[in-house]
Amino acid sequence: MFIGHALLAFALATLFADWRGWPARRALALGLVAGSFAAIPDVDMIYTAVALDVGRLNAGTLTQPSVFWDASRAVHRSITHSLLIALAAGPAFGAWAAGTSTSRRWLAVRGIASVFLASLVWAAWLYSGLSGAVVIGTFVVAGLVLARLARTRTGLSGSTVALVATAGLLSHPWGDLVTGDPPRLLYPLDVQVVEQTVLLHADPTIHLLGAFALELSVIWLAAVAVARVADRSPTVLLDPRAAIGVVYGVAAIVLVPPTLDVSYHFVFTILGVGAATGVLAAFPGSVSALAQRLRRGRWGSITGWNPARYFRLSWMDPPRLYAPSVDLDRLLDRYPSPFEAIFAALGAVTIALWSYGVVYVLFVA
Repeated sequence: MFIGHALLAFALATLFADWRGWPARRALALGLVAGSFAAIPDVDMIYTAVALDVGRLNAGTLTQPSVFWDASRAVHRSITHSLLIALAAGPAFGAWAAGTSTSRRWLAVRGIASVFLASLVWAAWLYSGLSGAVVIGTFVVAGLVLARLARTRTGLSGSTVALVATAGLLSHPWGDLVTGDPPRLLYPLDVQVVEQTVLLHADPTIHLLGAFALELSVIWLAAVAVARVADRSPTVLLDPRAAIGVVYGVAAIVLVPPTLDVSYHFVFTILGVGAATGVLAAFPGSVSALAQRLRRGRWGSITGWNPARYFRLSWMDPPRLYAPSVDLDRLLDRYPSPFEAIFAALGAVTIALWSYGVVYVLFVA
């Protein structure tokens, strides 16, 4: 769900800005800021670098996610995933980045925000010890950097950065409810709002497919948001080559049924189907063109590059490296925009997921 956290906030912020009539560039800037803040709660994974037992790593345990997740279980989805922390840190990030001058007014505002954020680190030290202080300290530094970049590079006001930062942080924990240990939504209060993982289905594989579908839906929403602000119709961008994903249903019979504990083989293969489809959409006719060039012993005229001349060696002169020259105008005219490739890849993964699910339910479950 790492990508989904950021893309959900990105999509919602971008669509909101578009609904409010903001220009495309400004709407996308707002979405990028929201998505960036929605991603930083997962900086608590830095604690894994300290807590990971390197002695347990071997050829067998590298395929077991529990070895990695157990090392972070003490702090992951606790401090930085708290709604209370988000409500406190978001406005402080915006206030710290609000002023660009050195006037006493802005220095006072930044000083108050700094003291407030430092108090969060101190509170984490009291409640969770050194590990909590390290995690929340990293969280604060990341938030301050993002807030400053948002203020100086996008032109968003300090109050807007504060609102977007708070909204991004608040949007983060909800996707974690179906993918593992539920986050501590009210940290530091000793109240667990959700006691256990929200099960989408009793069958662990169907539950994983449901969680994957939720993630995929968020990615679709982000892609549609970009298409909307770019004045492109999502329906026009659908590529019939995405139908190739239907063959992935065979994987339900061939592969070991994936679960939340072991899902790498499923995730990598289904994403591979999408990536291959996206490449075919981005470079139409590339496979047939490559075959023709190989048969003729020739390479494309777009680059004017002959691999045999990539290195020119001489007994008299030192080796010389010749970089290919690219005719960018011809390249852009010949190949479509990234929209087609992205939507083709998403379509292929979506069809592959449904195909896998149908075959699994009918013949495996």
